[in-house]
Amino acid sequence: MAPSQLPLLYFSLCLISLSFPTPTSQQIFFPLTHSLSKTQFTTNHHLLKSTATSSAARHRRHQLVSLPLSSGSDYTLTFSLNSQSISVYMDTGSDVVWFPCSPFTCILCEGKGSLSPLNVSEASLLSCKSRACSVIHPSLSSSDLCAIANCPLDEIETSDCSNFACPSFYYAYGDGSLIGQLHRDDLIIPSSSKKPFILRNFTFGCAHSTLGEPIGVAGFGFGPLSLPAQLARLSPELGTQFSYCLVSHSFDSARLRHPSPLILGKYKETKGIDGISHSGFVYTPMLDNPKHPYLYSVGLDSIWVGICRIPAPENVKRVDGRGNGGVVVDSGTTYTMLPSRLYNLVVAELDRRVSRVLNRASETESTTGLSPCYYMEGVSQVASLDRVVPSLVLEFGGNSSVVLPRRNYFYEFMDGGDERKRRKVGCWMVMNGGDETESGPAATLGNYQQQGFEVVYDLEMKRDFQLGKVIDFDIST
Repeated sequence: MAPSQLPLLYFSLCLISLSFPTPTSQQIFFPLTHSLSKTQFTTNHHLLKSTATSSAARHRRHQLVSLPLSSGSDYTLTFSLNSQSISVYMDTGSDVVWFPCSPFTCILCEGKGSLSPLNVSEASLLSCKSRACSVIHPSLSSSDLCAIANCPLDEIETSDCSNFACPSFYYAYGDGSLIGQLHRDDLIIPSSSKKPFILRNFTFGCAHSTLGEPIGVAGFGFGPLSLPAQLARLSPELGTQFSYCLVSHSFDSARLRHPSPLILGKYKETKGIDGISHSGFVYTPMLDNPKHPYLYSVGLDSIWVGICRIPAPENVKRVDGRGNGGVVVDSGTTYTMLPSRLYNLVVAELDRRVSRVLNRASETESTTGLSPCYYMEGVSQVASLDRVVPSLVLEFGGNSSVVLPRRNYFYEFMDGGDERKRRKVGCWMVMNGGDETESGPAATLGNYQQQGFEVVYDLEMKRDFQLGKVIDFDIST
């Protein structure tokens, strides 16, 4: 598929205040809540080790199996359905919206949290001849589906089998799965305006049995049953765009309590008299992926560490005809994962610069799963730290360069349990994704590196991933 036919992704820095801006008639502002809290963890080591482990598992499992990414568990959003409130994970790596429904059983879900399942009526079940039923069962015809549902032959041939429900479907992630049934009902979306937005006749999965998935998922990936696709179809005035600005939290519990805005609807681009966009966004085209069509993939051409440009391997720059390679832009993975060869070159250049001044904190590396880490003695001012830790620039396809704020790739914290022995350390927040394989994505752009940027998924203008420049998503002022 030619690049001009593909959607775009934009990046821009965003300035966020405690109150959401007033939405236009073509937008809905929706609060995203970070599900991670420092109160869940006894130490920084525990918090960082947990997020590092989950990021690595989410990336590597997707390389091994042709399944959606493990359901993202960093950001949640809340809907209402039949006067019942339900919170779900937002996940750009899958394409189905589902909720746990009563009666509900979750296998191997101890310690993963739980929510009250929804009560739904059988009257909202979809017919075996509905389009959505064929979408969720792509390998079967509607006649086959109605036969499985025990619709009589004469009705299969002459009617819509409206009294026969779509058969249950199986949906699997990298580390969990579910069995559900398709329902259709009105979904209420809270917004920053006083009046909530009602999405009429919304199609969703109702799961009565899951494995490792105690909480529902709002799939934002490509696919006709994803939330953005249904929003565009049921409310065309909103278009096929969505974006989010993730609060720059650096695991600060005070910042984690504040929601990040998810913006559903059209983004109005401003142009000057010269006809050129002056919105502050940079654009990169999304790549077509025949094997994983629900993923948002982009190409990464190189990484700049200070003044040193490190070219990316070919499989990071593009997706091949078998659907392998490229960089997945994922809201559900915490840290960016790079293939070993590229990761090692980037870290070698970083360490060459930083180790001239700072000593390695090897014990911190072993307890957190992050590397390299350094003791920060001798660095007391921001200006001096800017000279010690080099800048980091991601150069995407389409000549789109994104300069990451240092806090998005270098995390400083106090290490050590004994107050007298506590030392300030700083760790590199990009991870080694392992050896290059011929299967699946080559890299993942995690949400930690997306903090403070407005990330726009433009599926209507046929432009790729858009990242707006971050002014600062500062909630402290």
